[in-house]
Amino acid sequence: MATKDELQAIANQEIEDAKPMYKQVNNVRSELSDDDYAQAKIDLGNSKWNDQQFGYIQARQEAYGSFGDQLDMQFKDLLDNTTTWKDHIAQVKADNPKPS
Repeated sequence: MATKDELQAIANQEIEDAKPMYKQVNNVRSELSDDDYAQAKIDLGNSKWNDQQFGYIQARQEAYGSFGDQLDMQFKDLLDNTTTWKDHIAQVKADNPKPS
């Protein structure tokens, strides 16, 4: 896990590497100002931090599958005396760990 400062340093470098960057306001294209670049660095750093800290939530939600599919797994597990659902949930959690 990267620290917030480490992620901010990566974001800063990515913005520096992407220069020049432009914006368009009222059909006028111009390079970002120093303040715009500073804000872009802050925004990208915050985005990287949020992805690291909370990205696992969306990844897990997508990997779990629908409630209907999960209920179907549970029902089949009861009928067949298997652990398909429990194994599936454990694998999703292992593949998408919660940051410590």
